[in-house]
Amino acid sequence: MEIRTLRYFLAVAREENMTRAAEQLHVTQPTLSKTLKALEDELGKKLFTRHSFSIRLTDEGVLLRNQAEDLVSMADKIAREFVTLDDITGGDIYLGLAESYQIRLLARAIREFRKQYPALRYHITSGDTEQVTEKLDKGLLDFAVLVEEPDRAKYEKLGFPFSDVWGLVFPADDPLAKKKAITVDDLIELPLFCSAQSWQNDIPRWCGPRIRELRLEGSFRLSYNGSMFAREGLGYLLTFDRLIDTSPDSGLVFRPLSPRLENKLFLVWKKYQPLSPIAGRFLNHLQTSFTSW
Repeated sequence: MEIRTLRYFLAVAREENMTRAAEQLHVTQPTLSKTLKALEDELGKKLFTRHSFSIRLTDEGVLLRNQAEDLVSMADKIAREFVTLDDITGGDIYLGLAESYQIRLLARAIREFRKQYPALRYHITSGDTEQVTEKLDKGLLDFAVLVEEPDRAKYEKLGFPFSDVWGLVFPADDPLAKKKAITVDDLIELPLFCSAQSWQNDIPRWCGPRIRELRLEGSFRLSYNGSMFAREGLGYLLTFDRLIDTSPDSGLVFRPLSPRLENKLFLVWKKYQPLSPIAGRFLNHLQTSFTSW
């Protein structure tokens, strides 16, 4: 199975039309059809169902698409790294980021780093621990930023200089807005929003077995989306401070949890896997920057 064949497959999966995919790939339609038929024969599975004016993926095709996207991305990443091995002015860095106000420190470090390496190109993806570590483990990322202690057997780590503080975001006209801090008792019977990861790992650190008394109304990977539901009065969002606009004109307020609940933020990279030259230089820059803040 060749990378070129996977690129052809992904183009057809994306366009859902053989003619448009062939035009995009700059190949003839018969060549494209022959290549995809050979791929189906090689795998022994039908990858497409063909309709009058479109082509749709079968279940097996969907499975291949998910794997092919990672393989093609990895091939592109390797090619770019080798092209830039001798480039002393830049290169490509791939990062997977959790949500935190401290991401601004990372952005600041990149800004300063680009003064020395003006040809730097950085590629950002966002997600929770499961999403970004999956890509890191596959080699699609150089670094990931996590809001939990990383697995020391798999990853090296660099701690961010500050902590993220947990609290509750809700409409400013809610009676709870009169409180300076939110306790477990305040949350009983309230519809709560939180990420599934944090509901399982972080909130129990705060309230212990009383987690059974709390009701998770819905889970969100992105706090911003959860804040939209909170704004409409559908529930109360458990999240970090400084992620959501709670200025006086926003209609929302943030109140910290009591007792105080914090999370440390970590930059991690795979153990025993050499970093590209530009990624190694960037790590050295971060280590110096984080020490000075």
